[in-house]
Amino acid sequence: MNKLTKNIWIIATITFLTFGIITLFNSPAQKPKEISLSELATQINDEKVSSIIIKNNNLEIELSDKTKEKAIKETDSSLTQSLASYGVSAEKLQGIKLEVKTDSGATAWAAAILPFLLPFILIGAFLWFMMRQAQRGNSQALSFGTSRARMIDPKDKKNRITFADVAGAQEAKEELMEIVEFLKHPKKFLEMGAKIPKGVLLLGSPGTGKTLMSRAVAGEAQVPFFNISGSEFVEMFVGVGASRVRDLFKQAKKNAPSIVFIDEIDAVGRHRGAGLGGGHDEREQTLNQILVEMDGFETNTSVIVIAATNRPDVLDPALLRPGRFDRRVTMDLPDIKEREAILKIHSKGKPLEESIDLKIIAQRTPGFSGADLANLLNEAAILTTRRNKKMISNQELRESIEKVMLGPERRSRAINKKEQEIIAYHEAGHALVASSLKNADPVQKISIISRGRAGGYTMSVPQEDKRLESRAHFIDELATLLGGYVSEKITIGDITTGASNDLERATHLARNMVTRFGMSDLGARTFGKKEEMIFLGREMSEEKDYSERTADQIDKEVSRLIEDARQTAENILIKRKDVLKKIANELLEKETIEKEEYDKLIGIKEENQEEKE
Repeated sequence: MNKLTKNIWIIATITFLTFGIITLFNSPAQKPKEISLSELATQINDEKVSSIIIKNNNLEIELSDKTKEKAIKETDSSLTQSLASYGVSAEKLQGIKLEVKTDSGATAWAAAILPFLLPFILIGAFLWFMMRQAQRGNSQALSFGTSRARMIDPKDKKNRITFADVAGAQEAKEELMEIVEFLKHPKKFLEMGAKIPKGVLLLGSPGTGKTLMSRAVAGEAQVPFFNISGSEFVEMFVGVGASRVRDLFKQAKKNAPSIVFIDEIDAVGRHRGAGLGGGHDEREQTLNQILVEMDGFETNTSVIVIAATNRPDVLDPALLRPGRFDRRVTMDLPDIKEREAILKIHSKGKPLEESIDLKIIAQRTPGFSGADLANLLNEAAILTTRRNKKMISNQELRESIEKVMLGPERRSRAINKKEQEIIAYHEAGHALVASSLKNADPVQKISIISRGRAGGYTMSVPQEDKRLESRAHFIDELATLLGGYVSEKITIGDITTGASNDLERATHLARNMVTRFGMSDLGARTFGKKEEMIFLGREMSEEKDYSERTADQIDKEVSRLIEDARQTAENILIKRKDVLKKIANELLEKETIEKEEYDKLIGIKEENQEEKE
């Protein structure tokens, strides 16, 4: 409709312009005065006429003073005869320039026909535009069921990605190298009687590089790569998704060997029969078509489907059985060595100062995915540009870590001196408790500058990556979380809302220790079963497999763990109240304390020696 409206406006504009131009050319700037033949005869006798142009019966008169006039002669007689009857002598006419002009045949026909033909031309142009729109609409309707997949040509070296461009994930690369071999040399596997795998399911958290890894497989095998999202199959019209699936696999088979990559396959691959539309809704028909294409009658097509999801638990069992997704590759969050390698790849093309050690940046970013690390370096480059610097320094990298984790600084946020003092003691309490406990993560930085929703923050990062957490670490973590709460109570004699998030995290951790990890006196078992229900939104529900008496015991155990942690934090802060005050005063003066300065401030080396003794 928008294009039709636009075309109508174009036609109307052309029409008005055409009539305007015709009117402009047919209308002279100064309209000549119309006179009678008797007046013309009088002017000729008075020798006021300079020239006369005769066009059929029309007379264009020019006087001696360059004035223009017009008149109409008699039809049946010539101009000379007509003027003679009005008393004009032949001698008077000899002094006037007479010129006779006749219209050509084409001009006469154009003058006669054009006024009638122009409306028909405009109507024909309008109908032509309408027919063109109708044909375009029909072509769009016919292409509605075609695939929306984007193909990356293996010959396009500019966009080609190989395993060398993907840092870390060594096990995933080794698993996927089999797929590359299948695509490069399918004949030797078929001669051995081996079946080419139909599908590979990439599992992992968002940002771990599932899409990048699938493109690397296509780049290594140098085969066409068809990329589409699961949500692009589903439309409001029934059968469109299945049609697009058929068209996608048709294109892939035509370009075989090839790779089809379906991102976020859980959009169409969820359990069948669990939706609001029964067993015949559009999503389930699309899934059925995918299942048929992956395990149909054609068994020798060199088309491999790679799918990615971070929700494998909701996928239909038919997708996961052998013969469909034969390989399942888990993309984990990178460890410290892999994070360093990822940082090196994403730092290409970015000018870094020689003093920057990417290993230290990798140590400060546990839990960061590959996408987070790429974003970190990008934020550092943006921050460096804004400061009109030529090289990225450690300062920009550290600030970018905090920005990715907590959000941008909010220095403009107005905080009075009393609140600033409370925040300083709160963060100093977190830091001092963490530094005093053996199993807590070491403090890397303390700041009372507001970031995101936090008034201040204490950054504690483990020295090395850990896959397993111990009970001792959780106990010390609880005390660290309550350090800010206890510090406020000791120093200002009151409690503020600043500790609300700490209390929420501590309660959640303590409850998980009791109900999930078996780290309490209630024994080695779990309590309750959490289930996720998606109905008009996302909702978590818990199935209780314990009695009300056990529920009371769980609550008491959670409260005991939190109270023990609070008591531990209180003993530390009362004992080292002078150090707490020193840290808070330093924060009020400088707003931010880095690890090296903090270690010197509290004498952390001397304390370690005392603990060993």
